[in-house]
Amino acid sequence: MTSNLTTVSYIGAAMLFILSLGGLANPETARRGNLLGMVGMTVAVLATVLGPRVSFGGIPYIVGALVVGGAVGIVAARKVQMTQMPELVALMHSLVGMAACFVGFASYVDTSVHFTGSEKALHEVEIYIGILIGAVTFAGSIIAFGKLSGKVGGKPLLLPARHWLNLAALLVVIVSGRAFLHAGSIQDGMTPLVVMTAISLLFGVHMVMAIGGADMPVVVSMLNSYSGWAAAATGFMLGNDLLIVIGALVGSSGAILSYIMCRAMNRNFINVIAGGFGTASGAHAAVGGGAQPAGEVVAVNSAETAELLRDAKSVIIVPGYGMAVAQAQHTVYELTSVLREKGVDVRFAIHPVAGRMPGHMNVLLAEAKVPYNIVLEMDEINADFAEADVSMVIGANDIVNPAAQEDPASPIAGMPVLEVWKAKTSIVMKRSMASGYAGVENPLFYRDNNRMLFGDAKAMLREIFAALKA
Repeated sequence: MTSNLTTVSYIGAAMLFILSLGGLANPETARRGNLLGMVGMTVAVLATVLGPRVSFGGIPYIVGALVVGGAVGIVAARKVQMTQMPELVALMHSLVGMAACFVGFASYVDTSVHFTGSEKALHEVEIYIGILIGAVTFAGSIIAFGKLSGKVGGKPLLLPARHWLNLAALLVVIVSGRAFLHAGSIQDGMTPLVVMTAISLLFGVHMVMAIGGADMPVVVSMLNSYSGWAAAATGFMLGNDLLIVIGALVGSSGAILSYIMCRAMNRNFINVIAGGFGTASGAHAAVGGGAQPAGEVVAVNSAETAELLRDAKSVIIVPGYGMAVAQAQHTVYELTSVLREKGVDVRFAIHPVAGRMPGHMNVLLAEAKVPYNIVLEMDEINADFAEADVSMVIGANDIVNPAAQEDPASPIAGMPVLEVWKAKTSIVMKRSMASGYAGVENPLFYRDNNRMLFGDAKAMLREIFAALKA
């Protein structure tokens, strides 16, 4: 009876997770999607803890772990700023990978369950693959966390003959796998298992270190997919059907998102793994390639910017990571409200890789209560820049770089970008003339119809807001 109730609960939880993913596909239903996911996870945890596979004596340990983990999660949710969300996501992915490794080793040394023949071989394959994916996910996510938080440099680290090193590592993993499957005892199998784990950890570090800064949103999405497959592998090791389903959902959705992100950057997955933007082995030339920007930079102040906005009938705002760093999303909303009260048509243009993770800008604007119907994706709004009076770029760089379309020698050549320069006047808000995360100069700054507003985004926006109100 208890087993049947657990199975029914797992089916219900799986349905809730599927509905959750569906809700997260749209900003207007994202909150409901989150709520459904939380309810589904609560049902899954309760069904597992109270199910027949957990003894009564183990429940206090599980409850203790839940309390500790929940407390850490609450503290993180309260203290982590929205600008730190990408690195938090990467860190969470690393925990999934680490859990898969621990479960794999625990399953291997567990003598309470005996397998024979083909069942034993299949179980050991599950363990081997689970630890392999988990180790790569853990190490890669830690490096991604370091890059996103600034603790590790964003430039790609390219070792000599690195592809040959990767091939050699793959061969060692295959040989170790064969030795593991033919081991006569747990002690004999532990050595190749540890060797494979070490190689996988090194591969995870090497893989992400070799990826350039502009590809980091794709890396976050890719690691999200890896964490899902690691969870699915853990489900196979534990014989937990729900964990397999959840892992497959996360893994497949992460893979689809990675594909969408790669398309948005005119890249393919192999290019990203082989080397990020600005690497000699990537799709394009090394950083510094391409024509150098020419012309004069025209700077404006907040009062002049307010005048341009006041006289405009159509304004398109392009948010970027600079807006997130300045925590200016609420001020952006206030400015938007004032302009709309004055009859100005204000819309937002979102590039798929704006910020440091997929959907970063959408989350920030939703937090500031910007109406969903004026927040448009690149494909929906790119053709409208030519009809706009003002395009206003807040802390974005690479995603509005015209060199992607006009300079075949540019490291970002072919990357779809928001065509802000086609507006009557473009205004770029930046602290300085520094290049973006890809390390590429932006000729937009030197265009005749472009104006540069230097300073902290939040402070400048407040000055513009005050001038408009006056």
